[in-house]
Amino acid sequence: MEKIQVKLKDGTVKVYPKGTTVLEVAEDISKGLARAAVGGEINGEPVDYMYPLKEDTELNLVKFEDENGKIFLRHTGSHILAQAVKRLYPETKLAIGPAIKDGFYYDFDTEHSFGPEDLEKIEKEMQKIVKEDLPIERFELSREEAIDFVKEAGEPYKVELIEELPEGETISFYKQGEFADLCAGPHAPSTGRVKAIKLLSVAGAYWRGSEENKMLQRIYGTAFEKKKELTEYLERIEEAKKRDHRKIGKEMDLFSLLDEGPGFPFFHPKGMVIRNELEHFWRQAHVQRGYEEIRTPIILNEDLWHQSGHWDHYQENMYFTKIDDMNYAVKPMNCPGAVLVYKRKMYSYRDFPIRMGELGLVHRHEMSGVLHGLMRVRCFTQDDAHIFMLPEQIRDEIIGVIDFVDHVYKMFGFKYHVELSTRPEKSMGTEAEWNMAISALQEALEERELPYKVNEGDGAFYGPKIDFHLEDCLGRTWQCGTIQLDFQMPQRFDLNYVGSDGEKHRPIMIHRVIFGSIERFIGILIEHFAGKFPLWLSPVQARIMPISDKQMEYAKALRHQLMQEGIRVELDDRNEKIGYKIREAQLEKVPYMLIIGDREMESETVNLRIRDGGEIGSMKPEAFLSQLKRKINEKELTIEIDQ
Repeated sequence: MEKIQVKLKDGTVKVYPKGTTVLEVAEDISKGLARAAVGGEINGEPVDYMYPLKEDTELNLVKFEDENGKIFLRHTGSHILAQAVKRLYPETKLAIGPAIKDGFYYDFDTEHSFGPEDLEKIEKEMQKIVKEDLPIERFELSREEAIDFVKEAGEPYKVELIEELPEGETISFYKQGEFADLCAGPHAPSTGRVKAIKLLSVAGAYWRGSEENKMLQRIYGTAFEKKKELTEYLERIEEAKKRDHRKIGKEMDLFSLLDEGPGFPFFHPKGMVIRNELEHFWRQAHVQRGYEEIRTPIILNEDLWHQSGHWDHYQENMYFTKIDDMNYAVKPMNCPGAVLVYKRKMYSYRDFPIRMGELGLVHRHEMSGVLHGLMRVRCFTQDDAHIFMLPEQIRDEIIGVIDFVDHVYKMFGFKYHVELSTRPEKSMGTEAEWNMAISALQEALEERELPYKVNEGDGAFYGPKIDFHLEDCLGRTWQCGTIQLDFQMPQRFDLNYVGSDGEKHRPIMIHRVIFGSIERFIGILIEHFAGKFPLWLSPVQARIMPISDKQMEYAKALRHQLMQEGIRVELDDRNEKIGYKIREAQLEKVPYMLIIGDREMESETVNLRIRDGGEIGSMKPEAFLSQLKRKINEKELTIEIDQ
């Protein structure tokens, strides 16, 4: 019998007969490992336990804690959900049901409207299927057999999916008990491996994501190997609900999302304080790093977007208008405007690098179903910068941006990880240009000893990019910063400079954001801090609360003193009990409450309370003010006060 070599993750090489399954390899290594793992990876691609090894290969056995391990289990969870729904509501038509980050979903076409009681009923049936520990078996059919199979099952959506598959494509199904579903896999070995499963919500979803198609019902769920992990996850979800930026934004009167402008947020006075502080910090930090600020128009001639490549690669996300019978586009990105600013004059090689920063308002068409608070909107402000440089300056400029991003994220207390995205299928430029650009980004990351993950084919259409994914206090990640290296835009716009040889040369361009979107970054900050912002960002930094009208003059004088020093202070002069005033200030996340009674008025002090720390006690206003100014200037994350 023909033998093959299997190289394991630890470097060990084992020899097996051709056709040996992943499970048989796992059992040969250790029965315990076979029970712990849920499948395998061959050259990074996930495969089922029953996958036969046909040639020399590298095999990694995957456990639930591995990224692909979660996909195995949660994809199986989606099939358990579909099986339960078909048992309870047999007339239901199945659409699709993938694993997603933190869980899974399945889309159903049924006349029955799923409510909370239905989810409870379905979940009980799912737990029953888990207990049945049904083996999950893969089988393949020809195109004709597959179409006949799903037609006989009365599944029109599956027929459509099969008919769209390319000729020669393997058409596979997965069977568990009486249930079989069209699926590429992979899956756990049996339904019994999904020890902890929970349905979370139901929502509407158009078939294939198109508003022209039928609205289906999408049930979301999640799955874990252990009930303890599920419990911890559900607790995090509850905490996330409490921190929802839409809820806190309303409570703190920061912004609103109105029917008159879906996807176009309205910022209120207190929300503008946060925004202005972020933009002020942005401007200072950029001046310190040699950037000059520009501003470019929101609407520009359509021809510009043909020239930039956005027309061919991005027009479905753009808005258009006519002015004097000419076609114009509302900008979805700032880069063509920055290019026009560069083109206004001829530069010398001595002028480089040229760093142009712009807080540019952009508009992008988003489907109404994906809009989400400040996180997904139709207009937002990018903290953009475009760096024009000489080829020999690429490495240092990229490192400079990496260090800048690192400084900003650490200032807010964020950890982050980095991903490098390479050439997408639809792109501009030569292979040589892309290889040079990718190498430059890799060298900069390695110089800074930053570990990174490679996302093949996920770059921008004009160049590869480094993405920064910051992690909030709940462990959620958000893609914010990006560095994109671009050889294409300077060519398309015929950008030049005069080199040391007196000849014209082509500059190279970096596109770069740190916050990403000011609006989205504010949403992230609201949820990260649960509205309890660091002092320098707090819309109201202190609130003065006299116990009665007798202390009002002293309170007003104190307010004036703090305002003169630049402190954002309010005076609560309402005829309410002091306990009520304190509770309201705590709900509004005010960092400091200055309570004034007769004793404080006579001694010219304040009785200080902190947002979370309770009563601090008596302090002189000057001592309090001194600490406030230091915390604001140093942008400290904590608000504790020393007496």
